[in-house]
Amino acid sequence: MRCLSVFHSAARGLLRHEDALREKSPSDPDFEQLRRERTLSKDDWIRAVVSGADEHSPRWRHLLVLGGLLLGFGAAEDETLSRSMRSTLESGLVVAANASLEEMPKDDELGQQAITLVLNHCFPVISPEERSQLDYNHLLPVLMRSVLHSSEGLQSAYFLGALDPDILPVSESQFKWSERSQSFQMVHSMQSSPLLSSLGPLARLIGHAVEQATDGWLVIAAMDDMEGFARTLYLQWRQNKLSEIDASEETRYLDAESLSKTTPELWRLLRSILFAVVIVLRSVVGRILGDGLSAGNRVDAKLAAQALHTLRYLYFISSRQGSATFSQYTFVYLTAMDILTTYPDENASFLDIIKPAELGQVPRHPLDRCLDLFFLNTAEHFTLVIPSRMSEEALVAAAAPYLSAGGNNNLLPIFEAAHSVMLACFSAPQNADLTSRHLPFYVDALFKVFPSNLSARQFRMAFKTLMRLTTPPSVLAGSQPMLPATLLELLHDRASHASTVPLFPQPTTQDPDAPPEAVMELSERAVLTLTVLDTLPQLPLDLLDEWLSIAAEMLNSIDDDAMRDHCKEHFWNTLVDVEMDPSRSQLCAAWWNTAGGKEMVLFGGGGGGGGGGGGAGGEGRDEPRGEMSGALPAPGAMSKL
Repeated sequence: MRCLSVFHSAARGLLRHEDALREKSPSDPDFEQLRRERTLSKDDWIRAVVSGADEHSPRWRHLLVLGGLLLGFGAAEDETLSRSMRSTLESGLVVAANASLEEMPKDDELGQQAITLVLNHCFPVISPEERSQLDYNHLLPVLMRSVLHSSEGLQSAYFLGALDPDILPVSESQFKWSERSQSFQMVHSMQSSPLLSSLGPLARLIGHAVEQATDGWLVIAAMDDMEGFARTLYLQWRQNKLSEIDASEETRYLDAESLSKTTPELWRLLRSILFAVVIVLRSVVGRILGDGLSAGNRVDAKLAAQALHTLRYLYFISSRQGSATFSQYTFVYLTAMDILTTYPDENASFLDIIKPAELGQVPRHPLDRCLDLFFLNTAEHFTLVIPSRMSEEALVAAAAPYLSAGGNNNLLPIFEAAHSVMLACFSAPQNADLTSRHLPFYVDALFKVFPSNLSARQFRMAFKTLMRLTTPPSVLAGSQPMLPATLLELLHDRASHASTVPLFPQPTTQDPDAPPEAVMELSERAVLTLTVLDTLPQLPLDLLDEWLSIAAEMLNSIDDDAMRDHCKEHFWNTLVDVEMDPSRSQLCAAWWNTAGGKEMVLFGGGGGGGGGGGGAGGEGRDEPRGEMSGALPAPGAMSKL
């Protein structure tokens, strides 16, 4: 790095000298002194410097000279060099790089690191035409070795193993990782090393090499390398005392110095690793989509599974920082699953490998629970393509212990993931028998865990899904016709005894399109009322006719004005929602206009008798206006509400 900086500084110094000379007039006393200092023109000086890079030194050292000059003279748009001289420097750098890669022994770690360093810094200032001349088939393995395995890189992830001896107990319940320890100093120096300090651009260079390599087996080898690195990182982390502490309990088990200085530095490095790996994975997935790599021999399924395995090994990092906000992570994750779903045997084998080792219980180790969360989130996407037997033996068995688990609100994400998996299994067409067997247990679990260990959003989504599964034209509706009415009665009975106190604030969703109730404080009774309202568009006509008035009564039993107004607004939105088909909309319109529905919802009145009073007493009130979705307006009846 110092050698590269020497030539960079020399080039910058030459440019400053030229600028100073241009600013002086010939009559200025300093002009003659500056003119005498320049013994060579800029182009002659560059040729003289480059001529020193001859056969007496290894080719990779030539890159330090050429790279330093290119960086010193800046990008092409700076126009500090003539077009011919810039082309000469860029071409010379690419020729030297290709020659270095071809003659480089595999055990020359310093040479490989130098090539990686120079190309990483110079790549943005090289023209696309010259970039295309690089020998990416030789470059890709060099970049992978330098970043993942070299002493100046990530050391094959074994640096994590050096941390554990320095994490020492300071009391019966607290540990300390001192910033004066050798392991922390190593982590700090890794962050500032020439390669890892620019890990993001370096990952993009590797990704570009993956995209440009003409030998597909080199891409497959790079994928093997990344999966192996991620697995080693996971295993090294598991042997670390820090992995035994859940993120929600760090303030309890770590001292102040560890919380504020040492562990944040470690997580910054781990997040950088995650981002770098995902950037490379994005390019691998792009190659699968773009040219197939494997036309017909299922290598693309293997690569997709490896990408998911790699993300699983790194999930202890991504689960802390929120992978949903990282678009490239989401692309790799979803695309890899889409590819894998086209190969039934491979996706079943993948799920069998990553399922929890001990089904039927909640693991005590935080890392095992983290892997369970990854399995549940991932398995949810495969329920439509795996056989019913596997859904029951793997997915339902893995989710079951979390459905009724309680006592720790910090585990809310994994509780919700378990409920999502159950709903996904119930929704798969091939799982009708499975649904009929497990539905009673699941409904019972829903009422047990809400609201202490299940968010209002998830509870409402669960019941809306169950109602869709138990009403026509679903298969289950034919064999269990009373299920919808039973579910509604359970909700009504629970609401009549539910608390009216606002629920304890729970982690809010990061979805920008989330409904207002995701951030609004609601009571248990209000949530149950909203849940009944959510199910109205799916009810058969006879049930809908009965439950419109019951839902209005439930709404009026809410004491808090703000909560009640919110439920009124949701009631109206449900009635005019596009989910309502024409027949349901006509029924709702008749109930609203002629059966006293408007008076019940808006003013708390009841029946047709309340209609006249509501009309007279409510003239000055703001009332919802519009037509209900799907309903045909009758003359005079639906023109105004």
